[in-house]
Amino acid sequence: MKNSSAEIEQASTWPPAQNKRQAILNAAADIFAEQGYAGASIDAIAARAGVSRQTIYNQLGDKDNLFKVVVAEITDRSSAGFFRVLDTFPAAPEDLEKELTEFSTRLLRKAICDPNGRWLRKLVETEGARFPELFETWREYGPGKKYPAIAARLAQLAHAGYLELDDPALAARQFMALLATDLRIEQQLGRRTPDAEIDQMAANATRTFLRAFASRP
Repeated sequence: MKNSSAEIEQASTWPPAQNKRQAILNAAADIFAEQGYAGASIDAIAARAGVSRQTIYNQLGDKDNLFKVVVAEITDRSSAGFFRVLDTFPAAPEDLEKELTEFSTRLLRKAICDPNGRWLRKLVETEGARFPELFETWREYGPGKKYPAIAARLAQLAHAGYLELDDPALAARQFMALLATDLRIEQQLGRRTPDAEIDQMAANATRTFLRAFASRP
């Protein structure tokens, strides 16, 4: 699998390696991102981590298990970043479009654009057929938790009279789809999206969403 600069650059974003296990996980994430599962080797991961291959087997098992552990850890990081942004959702906005656009921008920049999220999406696309159980992990920690959380926030806005929603869960999926569509095309092309374009994507998505769901005077 050919790597892109957007995927390679994430090498510096993993947590500092405070012990051998973390060093192995950091190195494995980079190698899997660069070479895919099939191209990655325990020897390459060991060399990147500065440990012996036997240390990897002792700490985390074979390549299959190492891959699954890396996926679980990065999924957890991605989910944590998303919920930090979700805490800034405008619960009682004075200017709904302005504040929801600002939230959408934060969500795109800090959650959807972050290296963890990019790595996971690429992983699901390229390795899902080999590891169908990864879809279950992704659903559990990704859409399985994120979409209901967004739906709950949108339902609060509807209850307060800001939105008109028949189905908050459907509205949440549509909101996230509007935010991610253009960005995913950019990422598939391996292009680093400038902040100004992300801001415009957030504004466009929010405006379209509110045209459909904002309460009418």
